[in-house]
Amino acid sequence: MTSPLARFHPRLIDALRGYNRERLGKDVGSGLAVGIVALPLAMAFAIASGLKPEAGLWTAIIAGFIISALGGTTAQIGGPAGAFIVIVYGIVERYGVANLLISTACAGVLLFALGLFKLGTLVRYVPVSIVIGFTNGIAVLIALSQVKDLLGLDIAKMPGDFFSQIKAIVGHIHTLNFFALALGAVCVLGLFVWPRVFVQGSPLIRLLEGRTVRTFARVPGPIVALVTLSLLAWALGLPVETLGTKFGSIRSGLPVFALPDFSWDTVRLLVTPTLTIALLGAVESLLCARVADQLASDPHNMKHDPNQELMAQGVANFVVAFFGGMPATGTIARTVTNIRSGTTSPIAGIVHALVLAGVVLVAAPLALYIPLAVLAGILLFVAWNMGEWHKFVRLKQFSNHYRMLLLGTFFLTVVFDLTVAVEVGMLLACAFFIRRMSTLFHVDAVAEGEGALIYKLYGALFLGAVAKIDPIVQAVESRHHGTRVVLDASQLISLNASGLDALEQLFKAIVHRGGQLYINDLNDQPRGLMERSGFAGRLKDFQTSAAAAL
Repeated sequence: MTSPLARFHPRLIDALRGYNRERLGKDVGSGLAVGIVALPLAMAFAIASGLKPEAGLWTAIIAGFIISALGGTTAQIGGPAGAFIVIVYGIVERYGVANLLISTACAGVLLFALGLFKLGTLVRYVPVSIVIGFTNGIAVLIALSQVKDLLGLDIAKMPGDFFSQIKAIVGHIHTLNFFALALGAVCVLGLFVWPRVFVQGSPLIRLLEGRTVRTFARVPGPIVALVTLSLLAWALGLPVETLGTKFGSIRSGLPVFALPDFSWDTVRLLVTPTLTIALLGAVESLLCARVADQLASDPHNMKHDPNQELMAQGVANFVVAFFGGMPATGTIARTVTNIRSGTTSPIAGIVHALVLAGVVLVAAPLALYIPLAVLAGILLFVAWNMGEWHKFVRLKQFSNHYRMLLLGTFFLTVVFDLTVAVEVGMLLACAFFIRRMSTLFHVDAVAEGEGALIYKLYGALFLGAVAKIDPIVQAVESRHHGTRVVLDASQLISLNASGLDALEQLFKAIVHRGGQLYINDLNDQPRGLMERSGFAGRLKDFQTSAAAAL
């Protein structure tokens, strides 16, 4: 018997076959581009989550390296993600940073087990309406969490829930800092304008044609905003809060390895946050991998292996917990940047981690001058791009079930939390699925004689459809004794335990009134279930003995 660990096969092994200098050059270029994009995002995500900026940076470095080295994709970049901001902030506020590390490590073990036992494909069963609902809900919460820094409000600590955050913002609006608001507004506006300034055919490109302009256009907008606005705030001496004034110095050395204080009682206390981190990490990483598959045009980019990817995510989350990191998953913005920069293998993701490590070890003191309002502007831009707002406009094109799932998940995510939203959403999705499937099963009366009733069964007879057998029982009970019932099962494609129980109840009602039940032309699945349960044998024995008695 093959060990489950034999399934552990990183995509890097396959990608390195036939690897050459040309592909290395492309991967190094992609890694540099992604590393530059990841720098401001990693810090912003950590700060918005209630952690120090170095927690985000070292998560991007360690998790990014592990996910690329051990993952099941060619182009996906791992690290801290915007989707985790609300989750991590809530866990830190309720349980503390130490317990966040324990939850992250336990979620890593759970993710590895999901991949090891080939359960990665189950994530694909989460309805797209639920995914859109909680993604848009998280985007709203991210945006709301950045209002404090965008406006420069004097709030010592933002609360975790939606209504308390609004109350805190309204209560401190008199502390508005116009310099912070101006920096944040310019940052957001610049991020929207930057990619449109250098598009092919724009006035600036026509006016300043040349290689220098095209090269400058490749610099990511967040880096341009971070550098220019930080220099502006420093040069003018603007009275705005910066990373240095809020967090003091940022450690430029290697992170310290420390074992979280594990105990069984603590792990039991953290079941809900652990499941939330694991679920969100699995959904985000595999959705990102599917996006990467659709965007990748390089012949070296193979389709992702969901189980291997989950195992890599598990290892990454388990390891970063020992270095004071935060949960990590696949990141769409950095993955798209990686693909558009020409990546050919996971080497690009490894290079991105090394670039970040070099920047942190060499230039960490410079980050002290970054205004929090600029990071807030970057996160507002991320939240806008993260949400699929056009889906709300197109809701009228979809069914009531789809609208209810999407809007319900969205509002529950915003008002309560992601765990409640996904749990309720999945329950509603199951209920709607059962209802929909039950409409596909029906029973048609074919003929009614003085001593016989003939019916034809269509579709799948399961939990949601068993009530449609009741009219047959009522018809039997309304007739004289000795009625024969014939069920034509040639169009019965599926039968489960609940459907079988309904047939057994029908059988008992017929026998009680001295009649006979015949089920003809059974397909393989219904016949197999009847035989395994013994119902087929009882049915046959009864018909034989009844025929003899007649």
